[in-house]
Amino acid sequence: MEQDAPKRSSFAGLAFPTGIAVAQFIFVAAFHNNYGYFRDELYYIACSDHLAWGYVDQPPFSIGLLTVVRWIAGDSLHAIRFLAAAAGACVVVLSSLTARRLGGGTFAQTLTALAVVASPVLLGHGRYFSMNAFDVLFWALAFTLAVTIIVTGRERLWILFGLVAGLGLLNKYSIGFLCIGLGAGLLLSPYRKHLRSRWFWIGAALAALIFSPHVVWEIQNGLPSLEFMRNASQEKNVHLPVSEFLIGQVKYNNYFTAPVWLLGIYFFFLDRNGKSVRVLGWTYLVILIMMTIGSAKLYYLSPVYPLLFAGGAVFIERAVAWNWVRAAAAGLVLAGAVLAAPLTIPVLPVESFIAYQKSLGLTPKAEERNALGILPQHYADMFGWEDLTAIVARAYGELSPEEQSRCVVYVRNYGEAGAIDFFGKRYGLPPALCAHNNYWLWGPGTRSGDIAIIVGGSRDLQENLADLRSRYKEAELVGTTDCTYCMPFENGRMIFMCKGMNTTFQALWAHERFYI
Repeated sequence: MEQDAPKRSSFAGLAFPTGIAVAQFIFVAAFHNNYGYFRDELYYIACSDHLAWGYVDQPPFSIGLLTVVRWIAGDSLHAIRFLAAAAGACVVVLSSLTARRLGGGTFAQTLTALAVVASPVLLGHGRYFSMNAFDVLFWALAFTLAVTIIVTGRERLWILFGLVAGLGLLNKYSIGFLCIGLGAGLLLSPYRKHLRSRWFWIGAALAALIFSPHVVWEIQNGLPSLEFMRNASQEKNVHLPVSEFLIGQVKYNNYFTAPVWLLGIYFFFLDRNGKSVRVLGWTYLVILIMMTIGSAKLYYLSPVYPLLFAGGAVFIERAVAWNWVRAAAAGLVLAGAVLAAPLTIPVLPVESFIAYQKSLGLTPKAEERNALGILPQHYADMFGWEDLTAIVARAYGELSPEEQSRCVVYVRNYGEAGAIDFFGKRYGLPPALCAHNNYWLWGPGTRSGDIAIIVGGSRDLQENLADLRSRYKEAELVGTTDCTYCMPFENGRMIFMCKGMNTTFQALWAHERFYI
């Protein structure tokens, strides 16, 4: 462990990892302006205009950060994605620091940093703004603290751990898996003595206190996040067999890094040098079991890999004395990083990416029950939004000023709504109405909907007209989306001008809720 490491200044071994982290940040940020705004980013921007202690599909921390970013730097892609890239760079350094805490020297810390950079799923979290980038950061902080507490016995650090866990829960619930897993790991190991420490429980109380405003918000709003998670599990997410979930971990973290994190599992469970931190092996196993049973998406487990990379790198450093073998191992991981980078960072023009993807024999694979096109969803969801808005704007522009003052725009999901709200400002469009997730909570507004531009809910023209004419005297097709690279369900969307509503949006709103 750390006390067995060579004598050196506390941060000397982090020089190379820090350089790697800086290089990663520069690389990721350099391509932030490629392709376009991601679906969820448009929604997050809308959420940041409605600050609250919670949202249907997420806690408030990341939205609060985005609000500050927009206030300071504006809405450009480089501005809103800056912190996501910075969070990824911090994960590189923290993972290397974890390797140091486990007894690793310069090579182990450097190999850990390279493995984190080479993991497509970890690198990709810095691609656009989302709570996932900060989720991985909070996990990395928590693991670094947990290793430090276990190795040094500094129980007072449980207070700092509680602070990180509380803020992490305010960002994304998934860090709860880490807390449960660590608690179970402590219980299954000689370190169960920590469960009797007052510092542990002070930290737990601090985490609960930090998280409590969101709990109050949930109760006040009818526990919407529970309904959202239940619906997403049953109706949206693909349920993978256990074998496919496990095999997918190798793919998502790059085949070239697999030996490192698999040796990390060996280190925590079987290696004599890892015996004193076996609690972390149990932590990983409990997290893995919970996510497997819960039919988690493949990337949900990604925050645990920096810990496994650290353990594997320490094992390799101790087990391999030959410098040329160490260099070869680092070189293979670096080669994997270069090969995988275009798959997760938009470094290539879109047609070149499609050709590159094909040359590797890869086809996009869905984790949700939506058909994919020629691009994986994390790229496809960056296309089509401005074109959709432009079609709506053309229809809106044909209305008289008096009609425009009464017109509403109704769309079918938060991506479309976020696009109308963000890009529609340049056209003077009214705020979008949508019954999806938090847009439903924000309500139908004050306009009745007697005049409305509506995105059809069907792919069939006659079905759309029959649906709309049950509520309107007039319904006319005014445009259809045409985007080659977007998600297939956003291509061919029919947009209608509707007039003469026989009811109001306010009367219908209670029955339109769509949490998923």
